[in-house]
Amino acid sequence: MRGVWMSAIIAVMSAALPTASAKPIKDAVPTRFVKSESLLQWINGYRLNPEPKRFPAAIKAMQTFGVTKDMDQAGVYIGFAAGVLGSNPDDAEKLIAACFPLPPEDQVLLIKAIAYSGLSDWKALLTSFVERMPARKVLIDKFLFANKPVLADLPMGDDSTAIDINWGYYFATGSEAPVRRIVGALAWSLDKNEIEKLTIGAMAKWTLAQNASRDSDLLLMLKTIAPDEKNAVRVPLIEVIEAAETLELAKIRKQAMASIEELRAKGPEKVRTYNWWGQAGQTVLALGCVAAGALGQVQFGIPCVVGGAASTAALKYLGPSGGQ
Repeated sequence: MRGVWMSAIIAVMSAALPTASAKPIKDAVPTRFVKSESLLQWINGYRLNPEPKRFPAAIKAMQTFGVTKDMDQAGVYIGFAAGVLGSNPDDAEKLIAACFPLPPEDQVLLIKAIAYSGLSDWKALLTSFVERMPARKVLIDKFLFANKPVLADLPMGDDSTAIDINWGYYFATGSEAPVRRIVGALAWSLDKNEIEKLTIGAMAKWTLAQNASRDSDLLLMLKTIAPDEKNAVRVPLIEVIEAAETLELAKIRKQAMASIEELRAKGPEKVRTYNWWGQAGQTVLALGCVAAGALGQVQFGIPCVVGGAASTAALKYLGPSGGQ
């Protein structure tokens, strides 16, 4: 399991509307974002009121605010950027060009956004920007020639990044495909053997319930999806739907913690060590922090979404000293 996970989930608004059709870019200079909260608020409401013309300013803001400094924890931003590009095929090249100049470390987000966009000509689009990103030629070549997986093929069981990326794509588009991929990970919320998959399943379950509790369109989508799923997914999905409708979200978090604690106690030796449990426990504790971060609850969520400070602090209470 790689590094310290944090699912940077931005809760969507409860009275969601269908995604509007992308509009042509009119303004040459998009309005800039003055603080990270305004960027997150824009992402949160984007699919209600798409403003692709602000995409370059958003990418620059991500760089300025440092939210994409660690690409392993920037999945929601990568997915969001991919969704904006994918839903604006006629303007994608212009949007990307307006993001430059961009430091090499921040070019990774653009490269992945292009590859994950779902555009039919994404390879040609990526190729057209190779000369502007010479420092990232190795990564570009992996997507173009080495069959590095695109969004639809990202393995959901490797780490939490794939869940974050799919959520980001949903926030940009409101489309069903990324939600179905997240729903597919619910089967792991019942896993009794691998703490990695159990934790990812718990993340999928918690974030689905949190977002669906605030987004009526998402809740309806989950109800539509449920009959199509196999029992291993349908059972936890029904629990998600019930929790979202009754707002009994703490129950899901408690169940996740209990399941991981049980597996920690009964599983193989590697999951009993403090270092390993630190990673898994930190993930689940972070869920309560970031999923509470609806942009209408900035005082609870923003520090967790942007910096992960709260989840890091929580880890000490899982150690041998119990935080003493």
